[in-house]
Amino acid sequence: MNQQQQRLKAAIIEVVENQLEANDPPEIRETLDRLMSEGYSDQESKELIGNVVVVEVFEVLKEGKPFDLDRYVAALQRLPEIPPLPTK
Repeated sequence: MNQQQQRLKAAIIEVVENQLEANDPPEIRETLDRLMSEGYSDQESKELIGNVVVVEVFEVLKEGKPFDLDRYVAALQRLPEIPPLPTK
């Protein structure tokens, strides 16, 4: 992983940690706890959640869609299944 990828990964994990700290949305803590109870480490769980963050950011920035809490929570609930990036 190059330095740019490491910085991006760190930024995504920071978003996840900020959401956990704020408990917003509350489903993020539930997802972290569930993934850890399924055997994933804290870091692995945060990285899985980070995949959902990336897809949602992509939806908002690239596709011009508004943030959709229901879509975000549904993707969290499907973890560890990784959400695909939208394609056109």
